[in-house]
Amino acid sequence: MRMSRLLGHTLREPPADAEMASHRLLIRAGFVRALTAGLYTYLPLGQRVARNVEAILREEMDSIGAQEMLMPVLQPAELWQATGRWETVGPALFRLTDRTGREYALAMTHEKMVAELARREVRSYRDLPRVVYHIQTKLRDEPRPRGGLLRVREFRMKDAYSLHPDAHDLDRFYPRILEAYRRIFTRCGLNFIQAEADTGMMGGGDSHEFLLPHPAGEDRVILCPACGYAANAERATFRLLKPPSQPLEEARLVATPDCATIADVADFVGVDTGQTLKAVFYACERPGRKPQLVFVVIRGDLEVNERKLLNLLGGGGLRPATDEEIQATGAEPGYASPVGLSVRITLDGKGVLVVGDRSIQAGTNFVAGANREGYHLAGVNYPRDFSVTLLTDVAQAQAGHLCSHCGAPLTAEPAIELGHCFKLGTRYADALNVTYLDAKGREQPVVMGSYGIGIGRLIAAIVEIHHDENGIIWPPAVAPFDVHLLLLGRNEEVQMIAEETYASLREAGFSVLYDDRNESAGVKFADADLIGCPARVTASRRSLEADGVEVKARWENDRQVARSKDLPQAIAALLDRWPGL
Repeated sequence: MRMSRLLGHTLREPPADAEMASHRLLIRAGFVRALTAGLYTYLPLGQRVARNVEAILREEMDSIGAQEMLMPVLQPAELWQATGRWETVGPALFRLTDRTGREYALAMTHEKMVAELARREVRSYRDLPRVVYHIQTKLRDEPRPRGGLLRVREFRMKDAYSLHPDAHDLDRFYPRILEAYRRIFTRCGLNFIQAEADTGMMGGGDSHEFLLPHPAGEDRVILCPACGYAANAERATFRLLKPPSQPLEEARLVATPDCATIADVADFVGVDTGQTLKAVFYACERPGRKPQLVFVVIRGDLEVNERKLLNLLGGGGLRPATDEEIQATGAEPGYASPVGLSVRITLDGKGVLVVGDRSIQAGTNFVAGANREGYHLAGVNYPRDFSVTLLTDVAQAQAGHLCSHCGAPLTAEPAIELGHCFKLGTRYADALNVTYLDAKGREQPVVMGSYGIGIGRLIAAIVEIHHDENGIIWPPAVAPFDVHLLLLGRNEEVQMIAEETYASLREAGFSVLYDDRNESAGVKFADADLIGCPARVTASRRSLEADGVEVKARWENDRQVARSKDLPQAIAALLDRWPGL
């Protein structure tokens, strides 16, 4: 490709709203252009990178026996309604109505379509297992698109789906897809973390995320440096430290004037925050239902993990309860506790739904609210003084907590999500009646798995890791071109050498971006660094005097002169020197 014919220009200044390196560089280097918030056009350079990433995805999916197909972006609302997602997925789903009044969704996932396809195509155990994938457009009505390609409204995604006769067969396949994902991200030059993850709105059983540690990441990964445990913060567990046992005291009323926070109460009473009980009230909202008030009791030194709580409640959305909603239970905002309240015995019983974090068992003689303004109770103990509807883990793991596996201190890092794998189980099969006949002629539900990688997000992540102050440094496997050839000067002999080099490199099988523009050497060198192809080859009067062309790796400062006959071998050796991770 001659740069004189290439659509798209490099820019000297980044966009004003660009906060992340990948956003700045992909626009400045002419890979993408923003149409509006969250919508991007891939220019020819960007599309070449996307095609190279897609080639890796196809190779690795094909290697595990997955079959490529293509499903529509437009999806009938009935599929979403049958699984309950039409109501629960919220405003992120683009919805539309055709001229006949039929409702549709613009795809943000394709699990339901695969399930519907399986309902029609899978008849017996002989049709299972099967693995399919496609690379298709997805849409999400993101409220705040940001980070360039990292959080957008329209994106391309490789999503794969596996169909199995039973959970055991899915369990056998699942490590193969995880290994394929590890190969994909390694080939893309990323030093990732494979972490246990929450299934979120996808539902199902086990789930793993592939995360890239990064200061600007929107996810948080909890890590144990000692044993290797890794989990998304939404999923992570930890080992509770239980204070030394003390004789149980009698509950007593303590005046706590002007104590607005747990820290204020602990300081006033003279205890650690871990010896207080925190009351957190939520309203769980689901379409078509009245908000459900939820009262969480947790040790004062811990925070509520809202994802764990939502999973416990069966989904929906959480918001802080209003003072009026809290007071309707008999509790006093700011001084609330379950002591003295009418607590539900079962989830559907009467009274207040109280979720007790397991930490209320790890301690004695707590200080808790007294449901009276300006007062707390000291010497509160569970279960002597109050009851809960459910006792479980709803606490947020933090750096410094102890690993639930080995007891070593945990660390926490921000991270960018690269990919996600789910064991969906029979959730969609049950909702859409997707069954097959087993070897004995009995009807059984099809078990599913779902596995996704966002292509634009992956490209942005690569740039976040592989760049310097001058521009992008593409890993050879995904680079738009292998070689960036620069013609310096208008000397006729130099031009002839450059043209011959362009032809010979292409004939040798290399992809070449040839800068034949009438620009200064400084502009050409700057653009070559900005665009970031792995190999730079320069034809100039000086290289001609040295009887060759100058060869330089984008990630190195050293230059060498190669004769024309030796150039293909020199380029191949340079690409093999890629330092990788």
